[in-house]
Amino acid sequence: MTSPGTPSTPAAASASGQLTDHFLIAMPAMADPYFAKSLVYLCEHNERGALGLVVNRPLDMTLAELFEKVDLTLDAPGFAAQPVYFGGPVQTDRGFVLHRPVGGFQSTLAVGDKIGLTSSRDVLQSIGGTGEPAEVLVSLGYAGWGPGQLEDEIMQNAWLTVPADPDVLFVLPPEERLPAALQKLGVNLAFLAGGAGHA
Repeated sequence: MTSPGTPSTPAAASASGQLTDHFLIAMPAMADPYFAKSLVYLCEHNERGALGLVVNRPLDMTLAELFEKVDLTLDAPGFAAQPVYFGGPVQTDRGFVLHRPVGGFQSTLAVGDKIGLTSSRDVLQSIGGTGEPAEVLVSLGYAGWGPGQLEDEIMQNAWLTVPADPDVLFVLPPEERLPAALQKLGVNLAFLAGGAGHA
């Protein structure tokens, strides 16, 4: 994973239009198969680019199967059947864990004061042994943008943005996350699809 940067101050964030801790909602015209109909949670956005996870595309793999693949024991109840997600097209052989609370793991990017993104193995060991952190979304791969790239895509109407809601990430099932994020904007998915395109 790219090394986590230092979080910007709120003043700097507003000045740069930073979208850390926001959802990106793919517009219906999104042609990229990696991102069509996807909801992305942005973990970092600054002058160096952006990093996020697709949070509504479960893979055909459970946490129990992932733990077995990486030779870890999953004793804590309630996790075995949870799906592993396609987090994005970058480093698809690596695991990334989005979790609440942030905790104190070896390699964690804090997204605000409530959510962490961890790429080190110790978070999986903690989940397997103690069931903490209790709220997790485990993905393979992540989505990354270079400097200015995401801003360009937003200008081209590839994405809608809305402040993220942790409950959408950790409470709702994957198929309800995109409609819930759209609802925060007051937009219906069927209407958006019908009204896609512009002159």
